[in-house]
Amino acid sequence: MCAYPVEPFRIKTVEPIRLITPEERQEALRRAGYNLFALRAEDVFIDLLTDSGTGSMSQEQWSRMMSGDESYAGARSYYRLAESMQAIFGFEFFVPTHQGRAAENILCTLLVKPGSHVPSNMHFDTTEGNIRARGGIPENLVIDEAYHPTSRHPFKGNMDVDKLRAFIRRVGPENIPFGSLTITNNAGGGQPVSLANIRAVSEVYREYGIPFFIDACRYAENAYLIKLREPGYANRTPLEIAREIFSLADGAWMSAKKDALVNIGGFLATRDAALYERISNELILREGFVTYGGLSGRDMDAMATGLWEGLDENYLAYRLAQTEYLYNQLHAAGIPTIEPAGGHAVYVDAGRMLPHIPHAEFPGQALSAALYLEGGVRAVEIGSVMFAHPDPETGEMRYPELELVRLAIPRRVYTQAHLDYVAATLAQLKDQAGKLCGYKITSAPALMRHFTAQFAPLEG
Repeated sequence: MCAYPVEPFRIKTVEPIRLITPEERQEALRRAGYNLFALRAEDVFIDLLTDSGTGSMSQEQWSRMMSGDESYAGARSYYRLAESMQAIFGFEFFVPTHQGRAAENILCTLLVKPGSHVPSNMHFDTTEGNIRARGGIPENLVIDEAYHPTSRHPFKGNMDVDKLRAFIRRVGPENIPFGSLTITNNAGGGQPVSLANIRAVSEVYREYGIPFFIDACRYAENAYLIKLREPGYANRTPLEIAREIFSLADGAWMSAKKDALVNIGGFLATRDAALYERISNELILREGFVTYGGLSGRDMDAMATGLWEGLDENYLAYRLAQTEYLYNQLHAAGIPTIEPAGGHAVYVDAGRMLPHIPHAEFPGQALSAALYLEGGVRAVEIGSVMFAHPDPETGEMRYPELELVRLAIPRRVYTQAHLDYVAATLAQLKDQAGKLCGYKITSAPALMRHFTAQFAPLEG
């Protein structure tokens, strides 16, 4: 039996959950159009849909919320957040936002024009959606090892610097409004990016005069994985590593609902005073005044505290060990996953588990639906539902190389017994894998379809 990490906390408040019957799960999924986003949360037993905003806050965060300053402008809560921001990230200017996609919306509104190209290691869904919504073209330039699920490369989130340089030369730096890097690489298995790679990417962007922005939502997990895996950083703290990471960038955005351990919040930061002025104007139009940005004062106070708690080494050691525990349980059961274990989630390789279901019939969706029907566990497809798009030149459908199901672990929420149950449920599904059928889309919007699409199972 794999060792389970001891939680570095005690549980004070609990929320009841219940497992509804198989017949009730079947009816619930049918009502939801076979889209797990459309399920009622009370019909879910263990919810691994996302780690975004689903964690538990600490007593310090709750106490800070009680003293939150709800002044419209210049609240104490904003200045407490600003102190944390400066101490950790070091950017001269920032605005709070209600979550990460709000920051992406502002940045893309200001910088992306039709025909713009935006490179990254791998864009996640809202980043890609915001770029496409402005007529831009996102480009994924992750290293080749990221597409080999069994590769044990320690930093499979790294960007391929040679690919980046060739891409810039091909499309022209004048057509790239900004370049980005996602840490950790969510779309590719929650895999980290090394500091050596961040430094090399930064040098290329600066060589061509391209502003470099980091998608920082899981930066603390990435920093701790650097400490564990990258030579020369074993004796550095996550805070020291984070400061080095962000010193290499021109700006960053973050969904604080991940590594800042809050249920709502985010930010957009920059070193460019002129860009900050434009960001502030856009923020006021869309989100709120520059000292609250769509957040209440209490939420900013919780975020200011959570940014520090997310860097605590005891917490990070537990967090990554919990993820690795689930990974090891699935590996022992013969469930194919992305290797090695990443930070926030375990990614089941639905393409390998269901080889009889082609891209066009959505193996990740099929496995996600089956996981809910089998045990009331909600996960999310990261594959052709989320990332397949028509080629802008030929119109031919371009499918992603990986068909995954992400089991995202909320922070400070589930125990060993919950994860054992998830592993046992997937082990039962493994024996039925050949009987699972694919799905077809019956309705979907043009962008971000995975959130609201409706499906129907394909029989036989």
